[in-house]
Amino acid sequence: MKELLFGAAYYDEYMPYERLDQDVAMMKKAGINTVRIAESTWSTCEPQEGVFDFSHVERVMDAMEEAGIHVIIGTPTYAVPTWMVKSHPDVLATTVKGRGIYGARQIMDITNPAYLFYSERVIRELMKRTAHRKCVIGFQLDNETKYYGTAGRNVQERFVKYLRKKFHNDLDAMNHEFGLDYWSNRINAWEDFPDVRGTINGSLGAEFEKFQRSLVAEFLSWQADIVNEYRREDQFITHNLDFEWRGYSFGVQTDVNHYHAAKALTIAGADIYHPTQDDLTGAEIAFGGDMTRSLKQDNYLILETEAQGYPGWTPYKGQLRLQAYSHIASGSNSVMYWHWHSIHNSFETYWKGLLSHDFQENDAYREACIIGREFSEIGSHLVNLKKKNEVAILVSNEALTALKWFGIEATAASNGGIGYNDVVRWIYDALFRMNVECDFIWPESENLEQYKMIVVPALYAAPDALLKRLNQYVQNGGNLVATFKSAFANENVKVSHEVQPHILTNCLGVRYHQFTFPKNVGLTGEITGEKAGEAKTFMELLVLDGAEVLASYDHYNWKEYAAITKNHYGEGTAVYLGCMTDQETLEKVLRSALQDAGVEQIEERFPVIVRKGKNDLGKTVRFYFNYSAEEQTTEYRFSEGVELLTGTEITTQDVMQIAPWGVSIIEEK
Repeated sequence: MKELLFGAAYYDEYMPYERLDQDVAMMKKAGINTVRIAESTWSTCEPQEGVFDFSHVERVMDAMEEAGIHVIIGTPTYAVPTWMVKSHPDVLATTVKGRGIYGARQIMDITNPAYLFYSERVIRELMKRTAHRKCVIGFQLDNETKYYGTAGRNVQERFVKYLRKKFHNDLDAMNHEFGLDYWSNRINAWEDFPDVRGTINGSLGAEFEKFQRSLVAEFLSWQADIVNEYRREDQFITHNLDFEWRGYSFGVQTDVNHYHAAKALTIAGADIYHPTQDDLTGAEIAFGGDMTRSLKQDNYLILETEAQGYPGWTPYKGQLRLQAYSHIASGSNSVMYWHWHSIHNSFETYWKGLLSHDFQENDAYREACIIGREFSEIGSHLVNLKKKNEVAILVSNEALTALKWFGIEATAASNGGIGYNDVVRWIYDALFRMNVECDFIWPESENLEQYKMIVVPALYAAPDALLKRLNQYVQNGGNLVATFKSAFANENVKVSHEVQPHILTNCLGVRYHQFTFPKNVGLTGEITGEKAGEAKTFMELLVLDGAEVLASYDHYNWKEYAAITKNHYGEGTAVYLGCMTDQETLEKVLRSALQDAGVEQIEERFPVIVRKGKNDLGKTVRFYFNYSAEEQTTEYRFSEGVELLTGTEITTQDVMQIAPWGVSIIEEK
């Protein structure tokens, strides 16, 4: 990519009056160079079956082309028109709650033949009108695609075929591996296969969810094949992947395997939303960005992020700019807002864009003007930033799903409490606060040896082959940090009949037979120092098999058991956290492991966050972010350079003052 993309989603179809020329003029003033259009209004583009009207799309393309603003075209398949549902009611997904009712977006069965027929037709008609246009730089497939719980008859019939292939048509093998003899769930003929929506078997249920995720990758690949028939070589294909939603973007997406879905794309894309005001930490921006960059080990696009969002997200002065550079520092080549203007009707009326409902200039717009000007001035120093990290976090959709069936805090009465993503973010956020940048890897990822340290949070379900690779990684000189609830079950969520943690006992040098919930349990030992730590949420009662103790349980009944251990195995080391801990203890464990791994650690800590990358000029660029309302002071310790935002020369040991919610960007000479 030759420049940073700065823009917003733009919906001419939603406007209460004609103002395209005014919007273009305001975009130009703000330095916006890209708009994303077309993905939300299938019913406008095809008001009746086979009747097409792309006038809104074409007039926006005409205006943007004249203004020199790029356009990203989205395929409009994530919200179906009324006429389709009237003629083909079975396009609505059948879920565990039954058949859906028309109204919301993303309520269809993405495998339904009628839906696919009409989707292909509208995509082709859209491509005929857009692919040849000079202003069109790329295409977005669908929108935040998931499987939407689809579990109707056609999906389940495909699932049975999938299982027959997986188990080589051997019912006995499937029954044994899934433990279906329990509660008389055994299936003795493929024709007798029950409705999976009612299963109480975690292995079968988790396998069905894995199959449902594969439908998403298949659907996006199918769309990409159509778009590839029309697009020019210089036009990209992307998709706006999203994350587990907890009122904002939080963790690994439960309903999509990003690693698989991204294979259909020429460049990965993401939507990242996060708290602002006093709750802005930068962690969600960094987490989503690091994960998206890791999908293809390359730069990516932020296709949606908030400008103002709901009233609770109206940014403080300086925060919109801080957020923009935070995306760039993770390797994004774009910052695009959802959306340009606030709409005046329907579901997202109060999800505010850059402009409020009055379309007037406001603080967010004026700050966007600053960002746009700076991007145009220094963007050539920030585009295509490459990152080479020494630490990786291994994440797994299979472990996530398994721990949804068998919760970390599950009791006889409930299956509530923390989940997989809480453990992932517990680890990631600690590294973020410590200014340790990291990549993400998946069970299928190769070349583990490129990382000095790999962190494995709650890898509950994993194939033996992966566990053996982790053993080998340590034996060959790698440094592993694993947490509780790892290596407990295989990829089919069948719990190991060997001592836990199964194959990883080799490199970890520990075993355990029992686990429980900590109640008034402290931590004491070498790693905690004088200040005792705390065991939280879940604890495994670790017995040493060669490892040394970093911390034991400080409790009269559990004191004979280890809580945190370290083991030398081959040329490497493996640390095991047998329980969740307080933040300070976790950071001590990670700091020690990083030192063993030879990973560079810097002195700055949150709220000063430091990120770096290498630009197209071959120069290292360092970002210093202040995620606080107080001015922060830090010392610059690297090669002399230039502060890009001010042009100021900076040398080693210069003292830097970073303004509240501010940023400094140093390019080394």
